[in-house]
Amino acid sequence: MNWNQIEGNWEQFKGKVQERWGDLTGDDMDVIAGNRKQLVGKLQERYGIAEEKAEREVDDWLSRP
Repeated sequence: MNWNQIEGNWEQFKGKVQERWGDLTGDDMDVIAGNRKQLVGKLQERYGIAEEKAEREVDDWLSRP
């Protein structure tokens, strides 16, 4: 899976993102709106993690089948 697929089909992927990162709210999903940088920023905000760790988490999630 690549980010272009997610961005283009955000409505379908919102549930998977919330399943993986349960602390993200519906409002967060609307703000993210398929934007990877917004997702990384919200992960930093909600989970109190560094940008690099948030990036790694997103990369790990993307690499899963």
